[in-house]
Amino acid sequence: MNKEFLQALEEIQKEKGINKEELIEAIENALISTYKKHYGTEENISIIIDRANGDVRVYSVKQIVDESLPLEDEIHIDQAKKIKPDAQLGEFLNVEINPKDFGRIAAQNAKQLVIQKIKESERNIIYDEYFQKQDELITGIIQRKEANNNIIVDLGKVDGVLNVANQIKNEHYYQGMRLKAYVVEVKKTTKGPHIVLSRNHIGLLRRLFELEVPEIYSGVVEIKSIAREAGNRAKISVYAEDENIDPVGSCVGTRGLRVQNIVNELNGEKIDVIEWNKDPVVYISSALSPAKVLRVDIDEENKIAYVVVEDDQLSLAIGKEGQNVRLAAKLTGWKIDIKNKSEDEKDPTASAEFKKEKDLLDSLVDEINNLTK
Repeated sequence: MNKEFLQALEEIQKEKGINKEELIEAIENALISTYKKHYGTEENISIIIDRANGDVRVYSVKQIVDESLPLEDEIHIDQAKKIKPDAQLGEFLNVEINPKDFGRIAAQNAKQLVIQKIKESERNIIYDEYFQKQDELITGIIQRKEANNNIIVDLGKVDGVLNVANQIKNEHYYQGMRLKAYVVEVKKTTKGPHIVLSRNHIGLLRRLFELEVPEIYSGVVEIKSIAREAGNRAKISVYAEDENIDPVGSCVGTRGLRVQNIVNELNGEKIDVIEWNKDPVVYISSALSPAKVLRVDIDEENKIAYVVVEDDQLSLAIGKEGQNVRLAAKLTGWKIDIKNKSEDEKDPTASAEFKKEKDLLDSLVDEINNLTK
């Protein structure tokens, strides 16, 4: 190695941000292992690269002793003083050795290590870049579909993986397709960052609304909750602290353009946008949209909402295969029990208000019984 090699390390430091001194120390440590392996020795070795001219010096580290027959890793005090006049017993001394052909071996290994460090640094830079994009929206181009049906997406500097579990059922993916996806996880591996993408995560819907609705991105309108059955239907509740702002209207946009852009991106997934309300009765009624609700009775202790709708609204409130009420329950965090008006009139005792009154009456009866004992 020579001055040109050191200059090359300085250029690497400028361009790749890899510390020159760290590189040299790594090379020195690697050369020690190389030396021992090449020469088949367990001798205590120290290798130092001259920072001025790039020369590689190999030393055998020996302890200074006053023995007539020193061991392999020892040196007699008299001989030690010839190398270092102020040498003391018990100290360790670097005794330079000149192994045959080691300069060529050292140069070859140094080059390999530098290349390895550059690749490792580039992988770390890419990892750091994409780690910052975790939980964010990213756009890529589908490169191929693997035998296990995982989709490989070209993200520019690295590929992402859209596995089967994160795909939208019945969504068609093809080579060259431009795709927006949610970055679920970024893992560091020896081959570079492993990026897990998703099309069915609720985070995708949240980021799409942030992208499409400036009021959400700026924080003027807040997304309170999202319930989604990817590929079919989703419900999102929004809120604006400023009474002059219509949170639902902001999300829907003029002639429904904003929400329609999101629907198009999700290939026709239906999206209900409702206004969040701190009153659970109002909130649950809105969450069951498009069905019209007649009454909501709340059992706060068990977090159950008993809902009554018109007879012709029951199937709409429940939805196909229970989807509407299921999404409303996920959105609000309440268990929802729905029945139509006819059933309610036949069985008034099923209402939450009736149950409260009955519980109160039962407790009064118990108190009276206790007093008369």
